Amino acid sequence: MHDARTLIDARTQAIRRLARRGYSLDLTRVESLQALALKRTGAADELRVTAKQLADEVRRAAGAGEDVTEAKLRARQVKDEIRRLETERDQVRDELRELLFSIPNLPLDTSPDGDSGEFAVEVRRVGTPQTFSFEPKDHVTLGEELGILDISRGVKLSGPRFVVARGVGAALERALASLFLCLHTTRHGYVEFSVPFLVNRRTMTGTGQLPKFADDLFATAVAHRELFLIPTAEVPLTNLYADEIVPAGELPLALTAHTPCFRSEAGSYGRDTRGLIRLHQFSKVELVRICEVDQSVGEMEAMLTHAEACLKELGLVYRVVKLAAGDLGFAAQFTYDIEVWLPSQHRYREISSVSDCGTFQSRRANIRTRDSEGRRRPVATINGSGLPIGRTVAALLEQGQQQDGSVLLPEALHPYLGFRRISPEGKPVAGS
Repeated sequence: MHDARTLIDARTQAIRRLARRGYSLDLTRVESLQALALKRTGAADELRVTAKQLADEVRRAAGAGEDVTEAKLRARQVKDEIRRLETERDQVRDELRELLFSIPNLPLDTSPDGDSGEFAVEVRRVGTPQTFSFEPKDHVTLGEELGILDISRGVKLSGPRFVVARGVGAALERALASLFLCLHTTRHGYVEFSVPFLVNRRTMTGTGQLPKFADDLFATAVAHRELFLIPTAEVPLTNLYADEIVPAGELPLALTAHTPCFRSEAGSYGRDTRGLIRLHQFSKVELVRICEVDQSVGEMEAMLTHAEACLKELGLVYRVVKLAAGDLGFAAQFTYDIEVWLPSQHRYREISSVSDCGTFQSRRANIRTRDSEGRRRPVATINGSGLPIGRTVAALLEQGQQQDGSVLLPEALHPYLGFRRISPEGKPVAGS
């Protein structure tokens, strides 16, 4: 959410910056609503002065035994006018707030121009894609042949875009979550949380999922309580500090959690419907950092290295790109995507996004700190995947596949699994 004054300030260049992401800002409407709210507030404040003067006049006249009927009538009229002005002011504020809630974050000028993934700018590549002496299979074929992924039973239980992991497949998911959490908590300094998977409307609004993206969410109403299944742990982790003032000495905060994620994938019909790339339910280790505004770029760069560390630990081939301004998420002002190599597709696919949201989320969730003079100010929030479990499984199967149908797993997973290879029959094999 934006401060209307910031959008109106010509130095912000809000119209130009939002146009880079394909959004046409009606700044005239923002200005008129802001001016009208201020006008109603000013008029009500002036009448409060009049109301106080009338109250003093009534007390003086009553004390002197004078007739105060007319003065009391005038005082009631002034109070009624104040209530009317306050009601109108609140209506205008609500309209302005609804408008501000619908405006996406302002892209930083460091984001490349463009409106899709093809305009992303590559930052670096890590590792070299494998050269196979055979035609590599995709992760769905591998998983089903090994007996560790069961697509049909996932569909039977819940419908399309649900998958069942079995045996070694389930163990691999558990091992990845443990590895990622251990890396982030022991090496990168994050504090692990166990958070609710169902949250209220206020929480979803705080990080920007509501009201704009209601169609992307799974909602439930039990015992007259409206709750939403989280699309990512970013939502509860960031909102842990909603409506709080975080002492400056405690910043930056580094938070992590492993949770299931639930997404309706509205508008993505026909895209990646086969396999682990785009599911209605998947699990992910999420990273969130909360910091001073002037630290956000450095904190985002740090988070990027933390997400990359997971891929390096697994020996996976990947690249890092800067997303184009028109391809940014609603709450982001800058985003790095990490894309892992999938041999079956002969291309890199997104496995993590690391986004600097600036003060966009903290203003919505009312997360603040104090400056050296004690004045309240919003903080910056950064979030990223570190990493999603399903997409990581897909990359491990495809990059680790062998000609005999087995899959070689990275050494980093051995302490969590107790084996290094999945046999062609889907059995764990301790040796390499």
